[in-house]
Formats: sequence, structure tokens, C-alpha cells
Amino acid sequence: MNSVASALAGERSRARGTPALLIVWGAWLVVMTGANLAAPLYATYAARYGFSSVVLTAIFATYAFTLVPSLILFGRLSDRFGRRPVMVAGLAVACGGLALFAAAGGTAWLFAARALQGLAVGMIGGPATAALVEFDERHALQRPALLAGLAQAGGSGAGPLIGGAFAQWGPAPRQFCFLVVLGVTVAAGLLLASHVPESGRRGETWRIQWPRVPRAMRSDFARVSLTAAVLWAAAAMYLSIVPSYSAKLLHTSDLALLGAISAVALAASCAVQIASQRRRVPTRLAQKLGLGVLAAGLVALAAAGPAHSLVVLIAGALATGLGHGAGILGAQDELNTLAPDERRGEVTAAFIACIYALVAVAVVSSGLLALGISLSDAVGIVALALAAIAVAAAGWQASAR
Repeated sequence: MNSVASALAGERSRARGTPALLIVWGAWLVVMTGANLAAPLYATYAARYGFSSVVLTAIFATYAFTLVPSLILFGRLSDRFGRRPVMVAGLAVACGGLALFAAAGGTAWLFAARALQGLAVGMIGGPATAALVEFDERHALQRPALLAGLAQAGGSGAGPLIGGAFAQWGPAPRQFCFLVVLGVTVAAGLLLASHVPESGRRGETWRIQWPRVPRAMRSDFARVSLTAAVLWAAAAMYLSIVPSYSAKLLHTSDLALLGAISAVALAASCAVQIASQRRRVPTRLAQKLGLGVLAAGLVALAAAGPAHSLVVLIAGALATGLGHGAGILGAQDELNTLAPDERRGEVTAAFIACIYALVAVAVVSSGLLALGISLSDAVGIVALALAAIAVAAAGWQASAR
């Protein structure tokens, strides 16, 4: 009887766990898609509202500048009040960002929309990462790491692909894609609020504070965070400045093509993450290999401008994506192993904050350099700098005990 009862309880647990896991993952995917819809449209906004590449990168970087403070607040908040209410609030804020993009009538609207999107991703990123671990009925860290990577990379790739296609071929090119994803985001919020059980709630008093990393894991945390940061900084180049770079390089205004170029890197990342489930690679080896392939992709990105070659540009995007997929899955998997359960929200928030700090530096540096040199040269310099950091991070992974 006890064995039968245990089996029935296990089945009920799996029935609750898997739908909740998929809803959380889907909600995170939708938020990331909406946050990157505008990637192929920035050149259009620049021409319409008359702003420079510096303003373009500042608009993109506003996302990171609001995301990091929101992590400081909401990573700890979900540990106190639970994952679900914080994630639902994040989806509501994401809806506000999409609505502002759809209604945008000037540059200030774009800054406000990006600020709300950064706030939304900051609100949902930490709680969703922790919830994926908590709702996984297999109690294994590889699947939550895969789902977290696919939500971020898949959403980031789907955003420019959908945004570019709708803007090129759909009605109301600067509004339609945002309105469609707004409707999907509302639906995701309703599902999350009604079908996901509460998790993560603890009895301690909530207070605003910087995310803390336990002393015993700080060295490993720094190594894994640097790896993830350079991987995402490279991906962010394709979601911000590379569409404008590609438009000048290829002498095209085809938004669907520009969106597809941005999406190639993230699609390759998703493919690697899925394929890695068939043959699991040790986390440090995955990070080393990913960083090496990423460095090669960044060198190709830098070379595409002088070569005026679409083939080199696509090859660079593919290599960057392959390296990103291998490395980020290993980094997220190792982080999930390192983080203690009672501090998971805080540690995850600190991890994502490190990522977006380097993302902001890379993107803003591209815009500032473009003030004095060509956009092609600016992208090349930043790409080579990130490649050097990737090689250094790979060396750290190889030497760490």
C-alpha cells in the first residue's frame, strides 16, 4: 500500500511539475522575444527620428541599465514573497514596454520602452531561473539549465526574426509585431497566474540589498560569470548594432534579412543546447570549447566588414551562436550546481547582473567608437576585444581546479 501511495503521489507531483515548468519557461521565452523585437527596426527608427549610432546603442543599453537594478530588487523579493507574483508583475511590465513601442512617436518613447523591457526581464529572470529548478520533477540540474538557456537564446533569436518579418511584410510595420506579442504576453501572464503553484517563499524579512554570493563559491562564481558575460555580450552585438552594421555592409534595407542575420546566431545557440542533451559534456569542458568557438566567430564578424562578405558575416554568426550555446549551457549548469537552495534567487540575480554589465559596456563602446571611426571599424574593434576576453576566460576555465 505504501509503495502504491508513493507511486500515486509521484504521478501527481509530475502532473503538477511539468505543466508549471513549461508555463514558466514559455512566459520567460515570450518576455525575451518581446525584449528583442525591435532589433532589426533600430536603423528604421534612426532614419525616422534622426539619431546617431550613439543614441541607438544608448537606447539598447538602457535595457541593461534598468535590468541590473531590478535584479538587485527582485531577486531577493522572489525569495521572500514567492516566484509567481514577481513573475506575473514582470509580465505586466513587459506588456507596458510593448505598448510603448507600438505607440512610439519619438526617441524618448524608445528609451522609455527599453527601460520597461529591462525592468521586466530583471523581474522575471531570477525568479524564473529558480522556479525551473524547483518545478523540475526529475530533480536534475541539466534540464533547468537547458530550459533557461533556450528561453533566453530562443526568445532573443525569435524577437528579431519575428520583428523583421512582420515589419517587412506585415501591416503597420512599426506597430504590428509589438501588438501581436503584447497579446501573447497577456495570455502567458494569465496562464502563469492561474496554473503555476507558489514556490520559493521563505519566512525571512524582505529587504532591498545587493545580491550576495557565498564566500566559499566566489572564485568559481567569478569564473562562471565571466564566461557567461562574454558569451552574452557577443550575442548582444547581434541584437543591437550588427543589424545596422549589416545594412551598411550589404547596402540593404530589407528588415526581414537583417532580422534573420541577428537570429542566426541565437538559432545556432539553441540547436547546440538541444543537441548537447544527447551527449552530456562536462560543464567546464563545454565552457572552454564554447569560448574558443565564440572567439573564432567574433574574429569572423570583425573580418566581414573589410571583406564586404555576407558569407563571412553568416559564418561568424553561426560560430558565435555555436560557441554561445555550448558555453552558456555549461555555465548555467555549473551555476545551478554551485548555488545553495536558500540563496538561489540572490546568486542568480548576481550572475545575470554580471552578464548585463559586460553587455552594456560592449554595446555602448561600439556606439562611442562610431563617433570617430566607421561603424564597421567600431564593430570590428569591439568584436576583437570580446574575442580576447573569451580566450582569457577559456584559459581560466582550463587552469581552475
